[in-house]
Amino acid sequence: MNSAVTRPAPAKSDRAIAHFSALLEFESDCWDVHHAISNDRKDFVLLDVRSTEMFGKGHVPAAINIPRHKLNAATLEDYDMATVFVVYCAGPHCNGADKAALELAKLGRPVKKMIGGVTGWIDEGFGLQS
Repeated sequence: MNSAVTRPAPAKSDRAIAHFSALLEFESDCWDVHHAISNDRKDFVLLDVRSTEMFGKGHVPAAINIPRHKLNAATLEDYDMATVFVVYCAGPHCNGADKAALELAKLGRPVKKMIGGVTGWIDEGFGLQS
């Protein structure tokens, strides 16, 4: 008798490799972002896409703020087209980072999402900057 967990059966290894490899092309997590910031290995622009007001109340250190509705070619003109952007918003209950990532991709910009957002950052024990 199979449980709801194993029904349907897990994917074969080759399909799992393809799926999870592809997923990592689109996402990073708070630990990896924190490690890059803390070890001077930040090869991306960390972009908080929440409102300016929310950003001011507390944001991930090293992040810049461009609210999602203000993302356009003009607001990004100071960044080389090869600049990798890592976007985040409030947390898993918010799709602002997904919308921002879509907008950046439409503008031809390399982009990943920091899963968890501010909520995930705090849950991992990392502090915010105001």
